[in-house]
Amino acid sequence: MISRLVGNVSQKLPNLFHRVSLMMKPQVVFVLGGPGAGKGTQCSKIVGKYSFTHLSAGDLLREERAREGSEYGGLIDTYIKEGKIVPVEITISLLKKAMEDTMKKDEQKFRFLIDGFPRNEDNLQGWKKAMDDNADVKFVLFFDCSNEVCINRCLERGKNSGRTDDNRESLTKRIQTYLQSTRPVIDLYEKQGKVRTVDASRSVEEVFGDVKAIFDKEG
Repeated sequence: MISRLVGNVSQKLPNLFHRVSLMMKPQVVFVLGGPGAGKGTQCSKIVGKYSFTHLSAGDLLREERAREGSEYGGLIDTYIKEGKIVPVEITISLLKKAMEDTMKKDEQKFRFLIDGFPRNEDNLQGWKKAMDDNADVKFVLFFDCSNEVCINRCLERGKNSGRTDDNRESLTKRIQTYLQSTRPVIDLYEKQGKVRTVDASRSVEEVFGDVKAIFDKEG
């Protein structure tokens, strides 16, 4: 069942890629860090100051999960509740469509913050296979903070967020998934000299001060 659904997504991807390739090539900054590291908060501030569109892989998956009639909703729900990483074909299809829709509305909006992706080696290879010729990854913005800080922030957020995964059991699984799967991806980009690391354990404004310095330097 899962392989059939994923296969259906794969068959739909080439047409999307072809249509976007006719537009200006998207410029991408991957935004990574543990759950609760402040990625969404900082992305909102970046969008407010710089010419970027924020795309959250997690938000897109949650929206698709909640969308009435989605053939992938149940599958996505299972993966999210178990703290696992959703099959890359589904995530990339949602990201690609979001980029395409944005650029169709305004051709000048070709710079994207992709928050929470790639989360593992499979995500990375899936991106390279589908997107290397269709988008340029400028650098990886890495928000680094301790597991304890991440968990406490998420538990506090969970009081009002309504997110089913903002609980200690899911968070423990998500932290382990992050350490085992996402950190190696960050390390790989680090070896390529493409990671810009920010100490995310501080206040929102202090963190954004460092973020601004990075974006001002990168242009």
